[in-house]
Amino acid sequence: MGSEVVRKKKNPKMAPLNPNWALLQQKLNLQGSKPKLSQHSNGGSSPTVLGKRKQRSVPESDESQVNVLAPTSSDCSLTDEVAMDCEMVGVSPQGNKSALGRVTLVNKWGNVVYDEFVRPIDRVVDFRTEISGIRPRDLRKAKDFPSVQKKVAELIKGKILVGHALRNDLKALLLSHPKKDLRDTAEYQPFLKESRRKALRHLATEFLGVEIQNGEHCPIEDARAAMLLYQRHKKDWERSVKDRSRLMEKQKKRKNRKKSNKKVASEVKNVPVL
Repeated sequence: MGSEVVRKKKNPKMAPLNPNWALLQQKLNLQGSKPKLSQHSNGGSSPTVLGKRKQRSVPESDESQVNVLAPTSSDCSLTDEVAMDCEMVGVSPQGNKSALGRVTLVNKWGNVVYDEFVRPIDRVVDFRTEISGIRPRDLRKAKDFPSVQKKVAELIKGKILVGHALRNDLKALLLSHPKKDLRDTAEYQPFLKESRRKALRHLATEFLGVEIQNGEHCPIEDARAAMLLYQRHKKDWERSVKDRSRLMEKQKKRKNRKKSNKKVASEVKNVPVL
């Protein structure tokens, strides 16, 4: 008896499984053996819902966004509308007098039509690199001022000239341009804040949604920003120019009419009585 009891303890017989429990184990085994990829009719496989989540496209970063200042055409020809920007260097003993160091012209699509470093007539005391981006090496083989001045005058003649604070650029070039052909983003009424001018970088941020002039200025970038500001507001801008022109013409005619009437009255007054 004792040996039989020990034998039974060493090799106990398995108790029969409950039918419900056996069925549940069978279902679990079947579910665990299913493939993670579902088969298509063409024999290919497609990922499960979880797989699709893993493969979702990552949102584009800011670096991949389109640059609004990039040229909209590959045409580099001279157009009827030209934007200009200049960078200055410091001359005079204290370096506080500005002289032209670089001038850039872009066409209406933003393509560069002229970009030259300029060797000032006076000795450069301050290159103002932190703003102008100009370094001594840039002016070693730069063109002389008279040559650049002549070329720019030829390029902008008869053109709509676009820019920011153009009076300063034209002064540096010792040039003039018809007022009716100037489109200055520093002077355009809708761009003003309480009749005060805004910096070009602020206009670019507010109206174009782009940041410029973070550190050294790039005249190409600045000229493109001014041109794009003009192009986006061209319709209203040109309408305002025409309205102002008509108003000035009426005022001129009215003034001439008054002068004529005064002259006639004076002549009548001085007619001798017979």
